[in-house]
Amino acid sequence: MRGGAQSHLMRCESKAGAGDESYYVVKFQNNPQGARILANELLGTRLAARIGLPVPATSVVEVGEELIAHTEDLVIQMGRGRAPCKPGLQFGSRYPGSPAEVVDYDFLPDDQLREVVNLTDFCGMLVFDKWTCNTNGRQAIFYRTQGETRYQARMIDQGFCFNACEWNFPDAPLRGLYSRHRVYESVRGIESFEPWLGRVESKVTEPPWMKFKRKYHRSGMASISRRSRKCCNISCGGGNLSGNC
Repeated sequence: MRGGAQSHLMRCESKAGAGDESYYVVKFQNNPQGARILANELLGTRLAARIGLPVPATSVVEVGEELIAHTEDLVIQMGRGRAPCKPGLQFGSRYPGSPAEVVDYDFLPDDQLREVVNLTDFCGMLVFDKWTCNTNGRQAIFYRTQGETRYQARMIDQGFCFNACEWNFPDAPLRGLYSRHRVYESVRGIESFEPWLGRVESKVTEPPWMKFKRKYHRSGMASISRRSRKCCNISCGGGNLSGNC
């Protein structure tokens, strides 16, 4: 699949068996962007889900050595040549259905983009991307289930949260924005980023499965309002969207 991590769409079966199968976009440990990207994906996606944002379900996917050996496409393209994907535990994000029934797109014409069911969630995702220091542009896919006429957005690719493999928090207000600025047309002020600002402060202070360092927790909560105000200025036309980060 496209992208710097060279992920693969795979049909996966639950260890519980009983025909419980789903499709996952799987990123391997030896992907070109580094193993830390997998940790960022898992932590970032679960944080986003915790504040109610439309992200895929995640799972740790085990890919066996035998499957890799007998599947020609399970390779990582290197600068010169290629290497087989590394067996073991990998990161997986669930595909929205069966590829035979559901097709996703990473681009929609303006008329269809305006009609996306959950378009305002891009504002919530901007809050999340500023808080977690996503140093990549916001990535999203659009899909619709059978019988539906309007598309839904699903926010994908949290690998560059926490400044990718650096795991620090530089202040770069233009990063994390979605390239189609039309999704921010509803922004009129800082209130346009609610309820997500409030959810970050109330729901992610002490996650049950992860203890944040107190130093980062204090600085993160203190800076999110400042960062969001910068985002608000940019979205409302107060910033140069073509400028360098």
